[in-house]
Amino acid sequence: MHRSVAKLLASLLATVAIFSIAAHARQPQPAHAAGASCLPHERDALLAIKQAVNDTDDVLASWQRRHKHCCRWWGVTCSNETGHVIELDFGGTDLDGKISPSLVSLEHLQYLSLSNTNLLGPDGTSLFPEFLCSLSNLRHLDVSATQFSGRLPAQIANISNLEYLDLSDTHFSGRLPAQLANLSNLEYLDLSWTPFSGRLPAQLANLLNLEYLGLSITQFSGRFPAQFFSLSKLEYLDLSGTSMSGILRPQLGNLSNLRQLDLSSMQDTPTSDISWLTHLHFLEYVDMSYMNLSSADVFLVANTSTSLKTLILINCSLPNANQSLTHVNLTKLEELDLSGNYLGHRIETCWFWNLTSIKELGLDSTYLYGPFPDALGGMTSLRQLHFTNNGNLATMTVDLKNLCDLESLTLDGSLESGNLTDFVTKLPHCSSSKLRYLSSDNNNMAGMLPDMVGHFTSLEELSLYNNSISGAIPTGLVNCTSLQSVALGLNQLSGQIPTLPRNLTEVDLSMNSLSGPLPSDFGAPYLTGLSLSSNYITGHVPRPICELKNLVFLDLSKNRFVGEFPRCSSMPNLNFLHLSNNNFSGNFPPMLQNCAQLISLDLAMNEFDGALPVWIGDIANLQFLQLNQNMFYGDIPANITSLVLLQQFSLASNNISGSIPSSLSKLIAMTQKYLPRQDSPWIEDKANILSVVMKHQELKFRGAAVTDLVSIDLSLNHLTGEIPDEITSLNGLLSLNLSRNHLSHKIPVKIGDMKSLESLDLSRNNISGEIPTSLSDLTYLSSLDLSNNNLAGTIPTGSQLDTLYAEDPSMYDGNSRLCGRPLHRNCSCNSPPEHANQQRSENFYDPVMFFYIGITSGFVVGLWLVFCAFLFKRAWRCAYFRLFDELCDKVYVFAVVTWGRINTKTTAS
Repeated sequence: MHRSVAKLLASLLATVAIFSIAAHARQPQPAHAAGASCLPHERDALLAIKQAVNDTDDVLASWQRRHKHCCRWWGVTCSNETGHVIELDFGGTDLDGKISPSLVSLEHLQYLSLSNTNLLGPDGTSLFPEFLCSLSNLRHLDVSATQFSGRLPAQIANISNLEYLDLSDTHFSGRLPAQLANLSNLEYLDLSWTPFSGRLPAQLANLLNLEYLGLSITQFSGRFPAQFFSLSKLEYLDLSGTSMSGILRPQLGNLSNLRQLDLSSMQDTPTSDISWLTHLHFLEYVDMSYMNLSSADVFLVANTSTSLKTLILINCSLPNANQSLTHVNLTKLEELDLSGNYLGHRIETCWFWNLTSIKELGLDSTYLYGPFPDALGGMTSLRQLHFTNNGNLATMTVDLKNLCDLESLTLDGSLESGNLTDFVTKLPHCSSSKLRYLSSDNNNMAGMLPDMVGHFTSLEELSLYNNSISGAIPTGLVNCTSLQSVALGLNQLSGQIPTLPRNLTEVDLSMNSLSGPLPSDFGAPYLTGLSLSSNYITGHVPRPICELKNLVFLDLSKNRFVGEFPRCSSMPNLNFLHLSNNNFSGNFPPMLQNCAQLISLDLAMNEFDGALPVWIGDIANLQFLQLNQNMFYGDIPANITSLVLLQQFSLASNNISGSIPSSLSKLIAMTQKYLPRQDSPWIEDKANILSVVMKHQELKFRGAAVTDLVSIDLSLNHLTGEIPDEITSLNGLLSLNLSRNHLSHKIPVKIGDMKSLESLDLSRNNISGEIPTSLSDLTYLSSLDLSNNNLAGTIPTGSQLDTLYAEDPSMYDGNSRLCGRPLHRNCSCNSPPEHANQQRSENFYDPVMFFYIGITSGFVVGLWLVFCAFLFKRAWRCAYFRLFDELCDKVYVFAVVTWGRINTKTTAS
C-alpha cells in the first residue's frame, strides 16, 4: 500500500518536473539568449538596406557589421524564440534615399513602419514598391506621411495576414483597389488626407473585423455604401471633410459598437434627423462641426446618451443653448465645444452649467452676454474655458478660487468691463494651482496688475494686451518661474522695466508709458522675442542684450534711445530688428554682418550716418529694409541687388548719391513670378508694423499685410543718371518713389510692364523726353506724380490716366512742353512722328529765350561799333576825351561848392 502510494507520488513528481521543464523551454527568452546575433543572411539584408539609405543624422549609427548582435540595432526587434527579425521601425526619422529590395529577405517580418520618412522606391521614384507585397507574414504596415504616390497596387491584398494598414497623408491617387476586401484580418485602415478618388468600394464592407476606418479629407465621391452600416465591430469612424452623400441616415445607428464618430466639415446635405444617435449606446466622441444643424434637436437627442464624453458642434448654426432639459443624462460629458454658433442669449440660461464633469468648455464667438453664473465656480473638474470674440458683452465676477484643475482661461474680446485687481484675486489660489494660460486681450479691464500674480507658479502664458491697465509692472512677476510669454502691450503701464522671470521667451510691452533706462540684466537669457516699441525708454541699449543668443524678434522702435547700438559679436537667430524713431547714431551696425537669418531691418528715423557697407548684399534672407530719414551717404552698393528676397526697400531722405544700380532684375521677390513668402510666428503678430510713404501719404502695414508689401522708395536723395530699364522687370512692385533727386534722361519705355503698380512718383527730377504710351497700361495705378521735370510731347490717353488727372490736376505741373489732353495746350498735328525730335528742338526756342538772346547780341554789336569808330576817327576820339574832361571838371566844382555850403550852415547853427 505504502509502496504503491510512493510509486504514484514519484510518477506525479516526474510528470510535474517534465511539464515544468517543457514550460520553461516554451517560456520567452531574452533576445540576447536565443537570437543574440540574428541570422547572418538577415544581418546582410539589414546592411544592404542601410547602404541604400541616406542617413545624414546617423540614425542607423549602430548598424555596423562588426556589431554582430543586430537584434540590438536601433529600430530592429527580433523574435525571442527564433531570433528572426520581426519588427523594423523607421518611423519619425529624416531618412531619405531608397528602400532596398533586400527587405524581402526578412521573410518573418511582422511589423514595418516607414511613416514620416522621405524614402523612395528602389528605382528612385515615389511609386509604392511592389516587392513589399510579398511580405506575407506582415501584420502591421505604416507608410503614413511618406512620399509615395500614384496608384496603390492591387497586389497589396497578397499580405493576407495584415491587421493594421496606415496610408494616411500620402500622395496615393486614383481609385482604391477593391482587392483590399480580401484582407479579412484587417482591423485598422486609415486612408485620411490622401487624394484617393472615385467611389468608395462597397466590397470593403466584407472587412468584418474592421474596428478603425479613417477616410478624413479624401476625394471619394458618390453615395456612401450602405453595406458599411453592417460593420458591427467598427468602433472608430472618421468621415470629416469628405464629399460623399447619404451618410446621415438612420442606418448609422446600426453601428452599435461605435465609440468615436467624426462627421465634421462634411459636404453632405443638411439634416434634421439625428435620431440615430440614440442607438449608439457606447458612443463616447461625436464631432459634427460645420454641419447645418439649425433645425435639429441636437441637445435633446444627445442628452439620451449616458456614455458621451466629447460633443463638438463648432459652426453648426445652432439657434440657442438655453433648452430646458428636465433631467441631464450627460453625466460623463468632459468636452463641450459650441464655438462659432450665434446663440445670442444670456450666459446664465445655458443648460450645461450644472455639469460638474466638464473639463473643456468652448464658447468662442457665441455672443452670449451678461454675467457668468455662480455655478461656474462649482465646476471643479474644469480645465479649459474658452470664451473669446464675443463682442465685449459679458462680465466675469464669479469666484473661481475652487477651480484647482483650471489650466487655461481665455476671455479675449468678450468682457464689457472689469477691474483687473479683483479679477486676479478671484482666480484659483489652490496650493497646487495648475493655471498655465491666462488671456484677456482686447477687453475693457482697468486697474493695476497686482503683485500677487507671482503666486501662480505654474503660469506659462500671460496675455492682457489692449486694455486700460495702469501702474507699474509688478516685481512679483519674477516669481512666476514657469512663465514663458508675457503680452501687456497697448495699456497704460508706467515706470521702469524690472528684471524679467528667467524662463521668459516672449515679451510684449509695446505701446505703454514705460520710461527710464533698460535694466542692465534682462534676467531672461532664453528670450526669442522682445517688443518694447512706443514707450519713453531712454539711455543706451545695455550690452548684455548681446548675450540673448536665441533672440529672433527685437523691436525697440519709437523710444528715446541714444548712442550706438551695442557692437555684438553675433546674434545668429535674429530675424527682425526694428530700431526706428529713436536717436541712435553711428555707422550702419556692424554686427548685422553676422545676422544671416535677418528678414526685416528697420533703422528709419534715426541719426545713423556713413556709407552703406558692401556686405549688405550678403544678408541673403532680407525681405524688408527700411533705412529712410537718416544721414547715410555715398553710393547704393551694387551688390544690394543680390538680396533676391527683398520686397520692401526704403532709402528715402538721406544723402545718397551716384546712380541707381542697373541689375535690379535680380530682385526676383519684387516680381509676380515670386510667390512664396517667409513664414514666421512674428509675421502675424500685432507688434509687426511697417510704414511706407506711397500715394503721397504714410501708410502703415500690420501683421499679415506686411507680406503683401512690395515697394522701393529712394526719394529725397542726390541720385543722378538715368532710371535703369531693368526696373521695369519688377512687375510685382506696388509702389515706386524716385522723386526729389537729380535723375535725367527718359522714363523707361516699358514702364507699362509693371502691371502691379499702384503708386508711381517721379516728380522733381530732370527727366526729359516723352511720357511712354505704355503708362496707360497700368490699370491698378491710383497715384501718379510726374510734376517738375522736363517732359515734352503728347500725354498718353487712357481712362485710368484721365481719372487720375481728375483727382490730382497737379500731376503734370512744371513740364511746360507737355501738351494734349487733359492739358489745355494743343500739340501740332502736321508733323509726322518721325520728325518729333526736330519739333522738340524747334519748340525749345520760346519767346522768353529769344528776348534774352536779343539783348545779349545787341549789347555785343553796339560795343564793337563804338570801339571801331574811336579806333579809326581821331577827331571823334579827341572830342570824346575833351567832353569827358569837361564833364569831370563840372562834377568836381559842383561837389566842392556843395560841401562848402554844408560846412557854412553847420558852423552857423
